[in-house]
Amino acid sequence: MLQIISLLVENKPGALMRITGLLSQRGYNIESLTVARTLDPQLSRMTIVVDVDSTLRQQVIKQMNKLVNVLQAVDLTESPAVRREMVLVRVRTAQETRTAVLKEAEIFSARVVDSSTEGFALEATGDPEKLDEFIDVMQSYGEIEITRSGVVAVSLESKKLKLQPPVLTEAR
Repeated sequence: MLQIISLLVENKPGALMRITGLLSQRGYNIESLTVARTLDPQLSRMTIVVDVDSTLRQQVIKQMNKLVNVLQAVDLTESPAVRREMVLVRVRTAQETRTAVLKEAEIFSARVVDSSTEGFALEATGDPEKLDEFIDVMQSYGEIEITRSGVVAVSLESKKLKLQPPVLTEAR
């Protein structure tokens, strides 16, 4: 089952390697991974979609919370959250079908980001299932190329991040 994990991590070298290493050591396949810094340039928000057996989901979160550089790991799979993905689709289509492509794009709330005599580059955002449908529709109009961003998610729960203060050790 696909699990959506949101992590708040220190923006330091090696953080991503530790997280992906933990997953690969256990044989979990990463379906998508997105990372970007937060308002605090020392922190990054990471969203990982990973194929994990449903009985092991809580164990994965506990293991991630123990990693160096991970401040918080949360399972957003079944909790209230907004999940979005972006897809860029390059559609090569005949002149006769260009209007139909634009109408279909409008139905999916996609926007044209580039246009040429050969076709269009379209951008659409939404949940992954909606984007799968959009891609299927665009394939019926001609040759396409796609690039997907991977899922980003934000929790809708009102929990505040509770971090432990750093433990000060005396120099000897």
